[in-house]
Formats: sequence, C-alpha cells, structure tokens
Amino acid sequence: MAGRQRQRQSGRRAAGRVLLPALLLGLCCRAAPERVRYAIPEELGRGSLVGPLARDLGLSPADLPARQLRVASAAKRQLKYFTVSGESGNLYVSERLDREEMCGEAASCSVSFEALVQNPLNVFHVEVAILDINDNAPAFSKAALDIEISEWTLPGARFPLEMARDTDVGSNALLSYQLTSNPSFTLAVKESPDGSRQPELVLERALDREKQSSFQLVLTAVDGGDPVRSGTVQVRVNVTDANDNAPVFSKSAYEARVRENLPAGTLVLRVRATDADAGSNGRVSYAFGNVPDGVRALFSVDSDSGEVRTAGPLDFEEKSKYSFGLEARDGGGLAAHCKVQIDITDENDNAPEITMLSVSSPVPEDAPAGTVVALLNVNDPDSGENGQVSCELSGEAPLSIVASSGGSYKVVTASALDREQAAEHRVAVVARDRGSPALSSRAALVLEVSDVNDNAPVFEEAAYSAYVAENNAAGAPVLRVRARDADAGANGRVSYWLAGGSAGAAGAAPYVSVEARSGAVYAQRSFDYEQCREFAVAVRAQDGGAPARSSTATVRVFVLDRNDNAPRVLWPAAGAGAGAGAAPGAAPFEVVPRSAEAGYLVAKVVAVDADAGRNAWLSYELVQAPEPALFRVGLHSGEVRTARAVSERDAAKQRLVAVVKDHGQPALSATATLHVVLAESLQEALPELSERAAGADSPAELQFYLVLALALLSALFLLSVALAVLARVRRAGPPAVLRCLGAQRFSVAGAAFPADFCEGTLPYSYNLCVAPGRAVAEGAWLPPPLPSLAAEELLGAEPCGKRSPTSSAGAGEPPADAEAPQVCKPAQSLSLSLS
Repeated sequence: MAGRQRQRQSGRRAAGRVLLPALLLGLCCRAAPERVRYAIPEELGRGSLVGPLARDLGLSPADLPARQLRVASAAKRQLKYFTVSGESGNLYVSERLDREEMCGEAASCSVSFEALVQNPLNVFHVEVAILDINDNAPAFSKAALDIEISEWTLPGARFPLEMARDTDVGSNALLSYQLTSNPSFTLAVKESPDGSRQPELVLERALDREKQSSFQLVLTAVDGGDPVRSGTVQVRVNVTDANDNAPVFSKSAYEARVRENLPAGTLVLRVRATDADAGSNGRVSYAFGNVPDGVRALFSVDSDSGEVRTAGPLDFEEKSKYSFGLEARDGGGLAAHCKVQIDITDENDNAPEITMLSVSSPVPEDAPAGTVVALLNVNDPDSGENGQVSCELSGEAPLSIVASSGGSYKVVTASALDREQAAEHRVAVVARDRGSPALSSRAALVLEVSDVNDNAPVFEEAAYSAYVAENNAAGAPVLRVRARDADAGANGRVSYWLAGGSAGAAGAAPYVSVEARSGAVYAQRSFDYEQCREFAVAVRAQDGGAPARSSTATVRVFVLDRNDNAPRVLWPAAGAGAGAGAAPGAAPFEVVPRSAEAGYLVAKVVAVDADAGRNAWLSYELVQAPEPALFRVGLHSGEVRTARAVSERDAAKQRLVAVVKDHGQPALSATATLHVVLAESLQEALPELSERAAGADSPAELQFYLVLALALLSALFLLSVALAVLARVRRAGPPAVLRCLGAQRFSVAGAAFPADFCEGTLPYSYNLCVAPGRAVAEGAWLPPPLPSLAAEELLGAEPCGKRSPTSSAGAGEPPADAEAPQVCKPAQSLSLSLS
C-alpha cells in the first residue's frame, strides 16, 4: 500500500513537470480556426484547466451567453472527460484520464469532440492529446520463476527468463534488466527484431549438487521513465542429481506414407523408447528435437505415448517428404534421438494460383491503347495435365490479357480510358487447369484511372438570376453559384471570382463579392431600387489543374422594390405659398364658374411614386372639403370634378384636401391642398382672393384680443371681490382678539369727551382713548375712566385752563395740582362717527 502511494506521489510530480510545457503546447497548437488542439498529461485531477476554449475560438466573455458554447460528440464516452464553463468559456477536466485505460499500448492517444456555438450556429473540432507519464511500473506474470538445471550442464548454457511487461509507451516502457550478483550465474539480454529485450540466465561454471542444491536470485526490470520505476521477480534454480541410464528407441528410424489433406489429429505413426532406470529417472517423455517450425505446425508428438499425429493440413505440392528427429528424455535429463520420415502422396486438390507481380495503378486516363497495366503469374502446383492452366478476364473493361513466357500474363489496355466515365475498372482474372475435375481460381484486379485535367468546370446553369429586395443588409447572401468539374483532386477543385459584367469587374466590386471556395455571392452594400434596378456580373470558375481550365457564367441580380418612397405631389405644389417670405395669396387656386354642372373638371392632382409595381399604384381620396357633396376626386385619375351643379348658396371660397396613397405594405401617403374660388370669371374671383389675403391675419388678431379681454375681466372680478371683503370687515369692526392684541390698555366708549378739551374741536361725536397721565405699576389695574360730558355741555364749556367744579367733584378723584399746566392730551386712538 505504501509503495502504491509512493508511485502515485511520484506520478503527480511527473505530471507537474509535464503540465506546464503541455499547456503551453496546447495554447499554441491550433491548426486552423475550425480545429483546436490541446495536449495535456494523463492523471490530471478533476477541474484542471485544459485551455481557454472560448478565446481560442474567437469568442469574448460577453458573447458566451448568446453563443451558448457547449461540447458535443457522437461518442458519448468522450463527453465524460471534459466540460466547458458557461461563464469563462474555459475547457476543464471532468473525469480522471488514464491513458493506458483509454488507448492501451497505442503509440498516440487523443480524445476528439466538437464544440458547438449558436447564433449563428457553428461547429469546431477539438482534439485533446493525452500524453503518457511514467505511472506504471514493470511487472512479471509470476512472483517466482523455477528453473531446474542438471549438475552435468556445461558452463555457457543459456536459460531464457520471462520478460517483464510495462503498460506505458515510449521511453517509459523501455526496459533493462539486472540480476543479483552470483559467481555461478550471469545475465545476458538478447535483442529481438521488434526491439524487445529477452533476458537469459547464463551458467558461468559447473554446478555441484552436493555443495549447493539451489540458488535464490532476484531479477529486476527497470523502465526508462522519469522517475524510474522497477519490478522484481524471484528466480529459484534447483540443481538436479546425476542419471545413470539414458532412454533407448526400438528403431533408429521410423517411416510412414500418408496422403495429403488428412484431417488434423490423424495418427501417422508411433515411436517407443525404454529406460532401465527406476523412478523418475526411468520415466520417458517424447518431444521434437531441433526441427523447423513448419514441422511443429504440421505434426504433434504425444509426450507420454510417442504417437505422431497430424496437426495441420498436409500438402503434397508444398512438400512431399518430411524428415525430422524425435527426442526421448528421462526424468534425470538423459535423452535419446531417432529419425522419422513421412512421405506425402499427391492428389489433385489445388486450383491454379494467381499471383499479381505488378499492377500499375493508377493509370493516367490519357494512356494509349496497349499500355501494360498489370503483370501476373499463374501457377498450378499439380503436375501433368492438372498443372496446365488457361487464363482469361471476366468483366466489362477496356482491358485484355496476353500470355507471356514462363506462365506469366500481361494485362494491357484495349482502348482509350476515360476517368470521368469510369474512375476504376474491376475485372476478375480466371485461371482454370485441365484436371479432372477441373479446378479454377479467380483473382480480382482493380485498376484505378488517374485524372488528367481534361475537363473545364461546368456551371449548373449558364446564367443565374437572383432577386434581392432593396434596403438589404451589407453582407447578405444573394445566391450561390456552383460549377462542377468532372476531374478529381486539384484538377476538380473549383474556385470562384468575379470576372466582369455590366457592372464591370471594378464596378461590380462595390455591389457584390463571391466566396472563392463555396461560390456564395454576397451583397457588399445595401441596394436601392430607385438607383439601380438590375445589374449583371460574370463569375469565373477555375480548377486547380496545371494548366488551369476555367469557364464563366453570368449572374443577373434583380433588385426588388420595397415601399420605401411616399407619393410626391407635383400639382398642386405642396410648398407653394407656404414659405416664410411668401405672399399670403400665393397659394394656387382654381376658378370654377357658378354655372358649372356636375362632372365639371376642376383640376387634376398629379402625383408620382418613385417605387414600382403595387408600391407605385396610386389612389386618390378627398378627405377634407367645406361641402363634401360638391366635389369628388377620381380614385385612380386624381381628377377633381364637381359632384353636382354649383348653386348660389355654395361658399365662394373652397379649400379641398386630397390624400394620395400607394398600395404598398405598409401604405404610404401624401396630401394635396387645392383652393377653389366659385366665380364666373377671373375678374370676379379677384375680390375674393384680395379679401382672403387681407384677412389672412384676422384670426390671429382676433385670438389676441379675446385673450386680452379675458385677462382684463378676470382682473376686474378679483378686484371687486377684494373690495367687497374689505368693506364687510370694516363695517363689522375689528375682532375682539385683535383689540386685545392692540397697543391701548383700555378705551372709553360713548358719545362724550373728557372734561379737559381744547377749543375749536369740531362738533362731532368721538370715541376717544386717553392715556393716563401718571405711571401705572406693571400689572396694576387702571383707574376708572374720566367723567363724560354731554354734547350740550361740551359746546358751552370753558376754554382750556378752567375747570368746572362739578366735573372735578363728579370724578371722584383727588384734585389735580393747581400748579400743573392744563393741556390737551393727545389721543392714542381716534375714530370718528359723523352724526
């Protein structure tokens, strides 16, 4: 368990050393935009980065939600190894990668899948190469190898040992062997033709069983990886005792005669040998001696009974006599040998054999008649008439067979070849002998005809027509031209380009372009039907032969109209009299006599539409008229006529508005305004026109005056309301709360005056508020008000400076200081009441 963990740790270190260059290799290993290649080491953990797939495909992170990058594969097992992130577009490992499990002993290992994107749909091929790391150690099939060596074995004898197996590839599987040091044995390595190394145990000196009967050796296999891994196996050598008697055959040579084609397992003969020893030393086993491998394939020897049986089919024609040696060996290692000879009797069991000596395939299609295309040999191993052969060709082909010396035949062309009619010819060479019954054989001859550039590309159509609606997007596909070349390879690979046309090679370039490989014609800019309704270009198709052959085809592009132009009114002119500096009466008008009857031609609305077809079919409709029943307009002619006779009640001035509408989808329209004056003559119509010109601005002035009058009325109304409110407040007097908040502390009400007043006071009734003469303490109550005098007394009172005794006594106050001056005190507040 600990060894396995050490192997895993060393494998991770090796993976780390390989990871950086592998990732750099993966980032730079793109053959084309359609194929992306990465290389990563095996045993990467889940979530390991393989490469920036989206960036290598030319996709930005902002495009990923719309393009929906994902991986797909026809082989579902490929998908379990990798996944792509929908946010970053990076390719990650989703499953453990074991190269040996995925690809076995193959020299290269890779996983291929497809990357799909949407909008527009596209597919890219992705290939991830899995690089081998030295994660497997050499291993032997057995834990120990047992070898028995007699003590009579001479030094220098070699004993093959088992080869170790390493499932890695390359240098990681290149093995070398080491043997523990022992003076009796050394290790030799024999190189095989396939590069493998066969370890062999070499006896260096004679063995003595009495001194040492066994040896314990350790064979170590070391691979060439980094870090190095190794495996071991124990080699146990047992030294056997000497044997006194060797086996003895009953005959020195055995002979037998059998016919060919015997079934496998048929008894041919039996050999017998005896050994005078007892026990294992007297037990005899039989085996082939030093015989060719072919003998072992045809015969078998039973090791216990000595029976020789057929192991494979015997063929007289192949060999009519077999001689080989057999060996009888006892348990002690002593052996005896005998010779066996087996004769095979012939039967007519072989059909003629056809051998293709040389086939000149492919043959150029311009090869002349009589060209040798194949040389073959026909041989029948039988003898006599059974070996005499006749040969012929079977099948329809411009070929013939000619006999040559020594049983050889030539296949030559009988006529000219044409690869376009037949790329290959399949015939059968039939050889038949003269035996009884006759035997025959057939050999297939496939002759490929190589291409010569003798055919020019041929367009599917001599002239192409394409219809493109105007206002198309630049780069929109127009059509695809296709030319086929009957030749093959580069001779049949067709490329396209523009060769000229009505738009010219230079003039057509701004309009269309052609893709060299596919023949797709694309619009280079937006078409305008009103500027260019059709154009033609010549597309040339040329093959890749030497010399090249080409042909041309005409592509005529018709631009289809779209309803992108509204009708334009020519009469009456839409802008007449509408300019900033135009005279008010400059608008066109028509004079219609009041005596006009129904159907009188007033005017004709003339309009044009730059579009074509239904988009340019115009219809007219009267949408506005003071008297709709008076006029009508022709649906398709645009003629404005009276619908009834003109009467005296009809207004002298008529303003007609007609709409001109096309039949496109959606329909576009324009309006035409026509001024009609009902008068018998132009002189009679002039006053109407002058009034219309003079009163052109009256609606604006009237609107101004109306607004001004409305503003004045509103102001007067607001003023009246304000005055009414003020008058009502004045009559009601100030509210009690306002009186409390006033400056006066008390008031004296009533139609009276104080005792002291000045002369010359008007004979009116007052309400007088008098401030006290002396200071009043804060928060003290004021004294009662002064006595009031009647109006009659007021008029007969004395002047200032004289006081009435009654007034002084009636006041209930102490007499004022006689020395104090008597003056009129100013009132704090005064209100007049006119009686």
